[in-house]
Amino acid sequence: MNALDLISLVTQLIYVLIFVSVALRTVRQPTGAHSDMTLFFGAVAFIILASRVAALIGTAAPPWLTTVEIAVLMALPYLLLRLVDDFTNVRSAIKRAAELGLAAGIVATYATAPTPPTPVILYVVLYFFVVSLYCALAFIRSARRSRGVTRRRMEAISLGSILLGTDILITGLTPLAGPDDRAVLQALGQLLGLGSGVAYYLGFAPPAILRRAWQEPELRAFLARAASLPRLPATLDIVRELERGAANSTGTEARIGLWHDETSNLRFWEDDGTTVDVEPGKHFAGRAFELQRPIFSTNPVRDNPDGATNYRARNVGAVLAAPITAGERRLGVLTLTAVRPPIFAISDIELASLIADQAAVILESRALIDHAARVRAREEATRLKEDFLSAAAHDLKTPLTTVVAQAEFLERRATRDPSAPADLAGIKRVVRESKRLAGLVGDLLDATRLEQGRLVGEREPVDIATLAQEICSHDTSDLTLCQVEASAPVVGVYDRRRIEQLLQNLLENAKKYSPEQTPITIKVWQEDGKARVAVTDSGIGIPAADLPRIFERFSRASNVDDRRFHGMGLGLFICRGIVEEHGGRIWVESEVGKGSTFHVELPIADGRRLN
Repeated sequence: MNALDLISLVTQLIYVLIFVSVALRTVRQPTGAHSDMTLFFGAVAFIILASRVAALIGTAAPPWLTTVEIAVLMALPYLLLRLVDDFTNVRSAIKRAAELGLAAGIVATYATAPTPPTPVILYVVLYFFVVSLYCALAFIRSARRSRGVTRRRMEAISLGSILLGTDILITGLTPLAGPDDRAVLQALGQLLGLGSGVAYYLGFAPPAILRRAWQEPELRAFLARAASLPRLPATLDIVRELERGAANSTGTEARIGLWHDETSNLRFWEDDGTTVDVEPGKHFAGRAFELQRPIFSTNPVRDNPDGATNYRARNVGAVLAAPITAGERRLGVLTLTAVRPPIFAISDIELASLIADQAAVILESRALIDHAARVRAREEATRLKEDFLSAAAHDLKTPLTTVVAQAEFLERRATRDPSAPADLAGIKRVVRESKRLAGLVGDLLDATRLEQGRLVGEREPVDIATLAQEICSHDTSDLTLCQVEASAPVVGVYDRRRIEQLLQNLLENAKKYSPEQTPITIKVWQEDGKARVAVTDSGIGIPAADLPRIFERFSRASNVDDRRFHGMGLGLFICRGIVEEHGGRIWVESEVGKGSTFHVELPIADGRRLN
């Protein structure tokens, strides 16, 4: 036996092995696609066995057998075309043309038996090559639309079709070649035949170990990302990543439906953001969820008539649904859909269950993270509430005590001596502390309005430079010196009352933390189409660690002595709200012991919120 004979024998054994594999699969799972595979490779096996039997007997095959072999050989591309239609769609006009071409070839072969003339042989060879080439191109197009293991199978089948068609073309042209070229063409044909057999084996009957090897890169990448998925911003983001990983691992389309206690339904998210709810027990997803086992259908239109319209619209020919369950807790369902049943394999049921189990772990981890976040949020809310009550009680108590005590003193004095002159200093103290009390209550109300997005009202043209001058001129405190630096008007469309409140809050904040008789500067200018304000003091400053949260509600710097500096930590929070509702931004630059500069930037032409 020479090398070419050995190659021929190996090629024939591969095709027979493929036939046995697909035939057994057809017996276990009789579908149209498996039957077409059995017919195609059964035809190849028939030709191989017929030639082997004739070689063993040592006599020429009878004319009728030769004619049958040629007819079966001509039927191969048509059977391959049927396989293309099993994996993807073939237009009816192409199928009818292939059938007519097959019928014409068979008639011509029988009419010229037992020795067909060269034109008939050339017709058979060209028919085989053209149809095989079309099938190869169809599988290539299908491969481009597929992913994962399905893409690799389509690529292998398309390669096998090209090699087989080329092999038949060379075999048909070999008798027409010269003696020297004939041996080369025969050797090339044997190699092409071997290549087509290997490619078809990988595409139509890949062993489980090879499918696992094809699936491993995508599955490994999916599992590598799994640890980070629970940390994604939203549950829908996790679902999309799980769907993407399942689709890449199986080469199908994947959807995940999550159980919603509120509606007692499975909820699926479509690509356009809409949702579809499925009741337990309905459709494949609901049945898999209710029965808690995978469900596989190779004919979803027949097995689930209620969803037939949807399956036809989405071109779904096979469905695999696996429940997503963590312990006793049912979380949802993973559904895999394919255009044609042969894209799936029996091992895909195990793979789908594995991916569903991994999805359960990820979703359960996310649920635990969300629960922990809710617990922390409640704890933080409780802490903020306690801090607020403590700060509010402390800051409201001080002016309230002064007001009550002074009012009682004035009452007793008036009772003892009604004709005595009024205690002007005491009355001023009552007025001052009452205003302070009203300011604290106002801050609380403003914080509530800010949370509701109703802090800023009607807007009008406002000159911030003039407004800053007015605020400084009204500051009658002897403890600090207020200075305004503004070389030109800076006019924008703002809520005048809130901009005034912003400047007053920043000024009061600077005065509170600055030494007596130290200047506080309010600088107002225009820059790059923005109104800019900078309030600078030489106070205690803010530690760098506190800067990121200094504008948060109830937040105060860590170096603030609550007994010395009263306040609830709402002033800067309200300042930020005023600025942001005007479409601007606020920030601070500070150094402990040297003072702070609060910067404000507002739109100059239009004070409406920026989106």
